[in-house]
Amino acid sequence: MKNQTKFDLALLGHYTKDTIVLGKDEKTVDGGAVLYGGNVAARMGLRTAIITRMAQQDSRVLEQFRGLSVHIFVRETAKSTALKLVYPSSNLDERIIYLVSFAEPFTPEEIEDVQASTFHVAASVRGEVPYPIVRSLKDKADRVSLDVQGFVRINLNGKLTYDVWREGHEVLKHVDVVKADLVEATVMTGKSDKREAAEALAALGPSEVVITHNEGVLVYAENRFYEASFLPKELRGRSGRGDTCISSYLAKRLTAPPAEATVWAAALTSLKLENEGPFRREIKEVAEFIRRKYPT
Repeated sequence: MKNQTKFDLALLGHYTKDTIVLGKDEKTVDGGAVLYGGNVAARMGLRTAIITRMAQQDSRVLEQFRGLSVHIFVRETAKSTALKLVYPSSNLDERIIYLVSFAEPFTPEEIEDVQASTFHVAASVRGEVPYPIVRSLKDKADRVSLDVQGFVRINLNGKLTYDVWREGHEVLKHVDVVKADLVEATVMTGKSDKREAAEALAALGPSEVVITHNEGVLVYAENRFYEASFLPKELRGRSGRGDTCISSYLAKRLTAPPAEATVWAAALTSLKLENEGPFRREIKEVAEFIRRKYPT
């Protein structure tokens, strides 16, 4: 029998096994937008769906969702997607990413049982989510969100690099919310100014644009700009910043206007940045953080 539940937020993307190299230190951590975003949505009390792919030996990472309102749709693959992230300096916005292994593209059958208020496409590299799947999501969700990371990043001889997404002009017609970091937005639009880039992305079809950068988040919605800064007391968890930010924005937008969702996303992401791994703090801490750090 097919699952008839309509989820609040559904997240589609590979689990990634990330090896992080910072100076002489090297460690392997669990990553992927589905882990970062799933933790956010579940802790906000949303009915959450995760659609992912991973090798059987990595399925242990799903135990972190035990006891949370998360329904997991997982396809077992020969290998998990594995990334190597090398930070050549203390600037954590400068990094070189290598694709070590790839869990193969999603198929339409993997999403056929999922309906959601918001469906977020959170791929790591082009080819992970084929274009026909993105176009089909309009029939499965009230709102479709897409991270352009998984479409402008390509595998070039084992190294991830950026490439113009020529099909984006057509695919983004089927998307309501688009997320990019400033580098990706510039690749897509040719605009290095974040506000100009946001307007250019909106012109391709999405009604809302979310751009993350090293200082915070910019949202363009309802023909207005909204901005909020990241204000962590210390930066210890750079990986997953963008995934956490867009997931918290989408989750809050289910019940709040863009201005409130922008501040919420910046605040929750700030707290995540203080620790490695996904956001696992009490959700009441976000409201308290907003009260202290984002006066109205």
